[in-house]
Amino acid sequence: MKNIPIGEVLKEYGYINEDQLQTALAEQKKDRSRRLGQHLIDLGFITEKQMLKALSDKLNEPIVDLNTSHIEVDAVAKIPKALALKYDLIAITEQNGVLTVVTSDPLNFYGIEDVRLVTGLNLSIGLCEKAEILKAIDYYYAEIKAREAATAANQNVTSFEFNEEELFNSETDDTPIVKLFNSLLSRGYNQNASDIHIEAYEDKTMVRMRIDGMIVDYVQLAKNLHASLIVRIKIMANMDIAEKRLPQDGHFVTTIDGVKMNLRVSIIPTSYGEKAVLRFLNSNTTIMHNKTYGMIQENYEKICKMLEMPHGIIYFTGPTGSGKTTTLYMILETLAKRQINISTIEDPVEKNIERCNQMQINNMAGLDFEMGLRALLRQDPDVILVGETRDGETASISVRAAITGHLVLSSLHTNDAISTIVRLEDMGVEPFMVANSLIGSISQRLVKTICPHCKEKISTTELDRSVLGEDVKYIYKGAGCHLCNHTGYKGRTAIHEVIMIDKEVRKMISNKIDIDDIYAYVKTSQNLKTLRDQAIDYVKQGITTMDELYKITSYLD
Repeated sequence: MKNIPIGEVLKEYGYINEDQLQTALAEQKKDRSRRLGQHLIDLGFITEKQMLKALSDKLNEPIVDLNTSHIEVDAVAKIPKALALKYDLIAITEQNGVLTVVTSDPLNFYGIEDVRLVTGLNLSIGLCEKAEILKAIDYYYAEIKAREAATAANQNVTSFEFNEEELFNSETDDTPIVKLFNSLLSRGYNQNASDIHIEAYEDKTMVRMRIDGMIVDYVQLAKNLHASLIVRIKIMANMDIAEKRLPQDGHFVTTIDGVKMNLRVSIIPTSYGEKAVLRFLNSNTTIMHNKTYGMIQENYEKICKMLEMPHGIIYFTGPTGSGKTTTLYMILETLAKRQINISTIEDPVEKNIERCNQMQINNMAGLDFEMGLRALLRQDPDVILVGETRDGETASISVRAAITGHLVLSSLHTNDAISTIVRLEDMGVEPFMVANSLIGSISQRLVKTICPHCKEKISTTELDRSVLGEDVKYIYKGAGCHLCNHTGYKGRTAIHEVIMIDKEVRKMISNKIDIDDIYAYVKTSQNLKTLRDQAIDYVKQGITTMDELYKITSYLD
């Protein structure tokens, strides 16, 4: 590798001029801690991509896309994490005694030589932007840490001694079980898992994670570790560690890789021991959306009209894990920008939202949805969020709050949007009360999206065309690759069905018209796009697959 003047190279490529180079050199004289290339980037004269492109050509070293490259965890482990962070580099593969290392600064010869000495291997260099390297370091070293913790715990199982005092001390993070538990949380967070399942079997403990809606096997642990791991979880979630015969629920807040997280915990007794499920509830990061709450434009416009209503109730419906709470939080973040008083009652509070007064259910203290909602009505709220309408009493109070001048948002478990009317009546709310209070209902599902890295075109079958239309000759699916755990899917997206309650629908509800007739009217008058319609559109657009469409279809039939 030869020493090349980066400033002259960038001038040669036309990325900078002489004046800009001299300005950067002057800045470097003031601050020698950063290299010339970084000063040029900080001054806005070039981008990091431009610098890497010039260096790649001059040094004859490839630019590597870490998002699509096959990365071997064993190769990553060759370089200690502290060294990787010090020099902003990561190893990705090892073959025939040559370690491929990706760096954002190939001119840092001292750093590269340091890595060569530590690993004892010849190096092959690739280039990548610093932000992508740091992201990969967080991701893959979390995997290494989890593997090491699981291996250490399994190897020491014969000499492992149950020490309840160590497990109670949350500051003690160097015991095998605490290390193992912390590494599982870190790995789940970095894998973007929604849940971690810790399952007891006759001769082993399995740890599995739900990623993009699918359960993925992660690690197998020795059976002897199971009881201690469950005790650690119970302690963190403030549960009764002596109770092993009954289900328990709880939650705790912890910091994972610098991000504050709320984890909901459920423990049940099974044949070979207790099973624990931990659900990640990100309590600190900003919810990202494209200003439409993740909805298509026509549905977004409908819900905006609903939210302009001074009072009434809006229900978000769907099964557990369909993204209802995420959508509600997006809406609350928007409403909180107004000069209004927003109060919520939730179980649990999954995300802290600025300018919102959020109340946590506490059944042990006697604070349930009914009591909390009655108290909120005395707090002069403009908008009330009821986390979930679970019973007739909560539904009745929510409806009365909507009629008496409050905008109420809540979630409900129904198969589709129109079923909200039937569900409320089943809970004992009178039809005229439903008609006078209900503004609208939004049904939501999450469908898995095709992995963009292994996406391929396939011909439609006769059955596919009967659903999509005879003119649809091709659709897409994921072949499966290492980036999607060989599932063919990566990520999920929401689909919605939005029904507005207009004057005619109110009359029909009050007159107890059959729900099928109400639905037929809504489909015609509101140009209703059903969940199935939107899923079909997404299949045609190559966003999701026929399998996901069939799941939605069978669920609704």
